[in-house]
Amino acid sequence: MSDQRIDSVDIKILKVLQTDGRITNADLADRVGLSPAACHKRLKRLEATSVIKAYTVMLNRFAVGCPQSVFIQVQLERLGHEGIEAFEKAVINVPEIVECHLMSGTFDYFLHVVVRDTAEFEALHRHVLTSLPGITRMTSSFGLRNVKQRGAVPIRL
Repeated sequence: MSDQRIDSVDIKILKVLQTDGRITNADLADRVGLSPAACHKRLKRLEATSVIKAYTVMLNRFAVGCPQSVFIQVQLERLGHEGIEAFEKAVINVPEIVECHLMSGTFDYFLHVVVRDTAEFEALHRHVLTSLPGITRMTSSFGLRNVKQRGAVPIRL
């Protein structure tokens, strides 16, 4: 946060919200030991300063028809500004790519793709992924079982 530091009460608020983003302001205030008005004021400050970026829902991939995770290591032909920008713009428009990370090391990007099954991945690979700009090499690995998935970020201040 720019002009105001995050204190221990802010941290309590953030921890509660990461486990229950739909909690009412009154219940949140009660859990962190504030009045509802003071809690609301702090919450608005955390939102305004982009400590809280957004509120979202974590879906059960199995229930919505995308149980298969595929993790893809990507190497680009060139890592210049134009190559990176073109690749990232294209990736943003592929809904099956749920995460994309620029990496250090032996490959340039790491993608997390979710699909219904291997047939859907094959079609995505053939018609979409291989058309992404600048790719020289892709290595795909299928996730067998999700051991840990956590939307919460550890808070270390």
